[in-house]
Amino acid sequence: MFGHYQQTCLRIELHPPASSAPFTPKIAASLQEPDQFRRWLFPQQFEAKIAAPLTAGATFSAWTGPVKIDHYVEVATPQSLRLILSGGIDGFHEWYWGENWVQSRIEGISLLPLHLGQTFALMRLRQFLKDPGS
Repeated sequence: MFGHYQQTCLRIELHPPASSAPFTPKIAASLQEPDQFRRWLFPQQFEAKIAAPLTAGATFSAWTGPVKIDHYVEVATPQSLRLILSGGIDGFHEWYWGENWVQSRIEGISLLPLHLGQTFALMRLRQFLKDPGS
């Protein structure tokens, strides 16, 4: 793999809409349901058939422009997701979340600017959770 080793960890606070329903299941669904993460991770493109929800052992591919990134779901729980990445990024991506926060940690070797992509993705996730219709 060409590139350099990069590591980045970001955590954001979320402000759920005023409702009595717990917010954590909405966060989990936005990260583990392909129909949802396809919407907020745009312009990243995903293969057509991805098992829903993501479970340990599942695999899928995504493209950032011409760069293909293969994903292997190592862990999928109600509060976490760990993806092993290969191809355009050789490493892993971990997600953790709670009632009003989401944390993303990426480590790997890549030519892609991981911190920039991660920042953009978390901003889009925050907006998506505020207004899922967008």
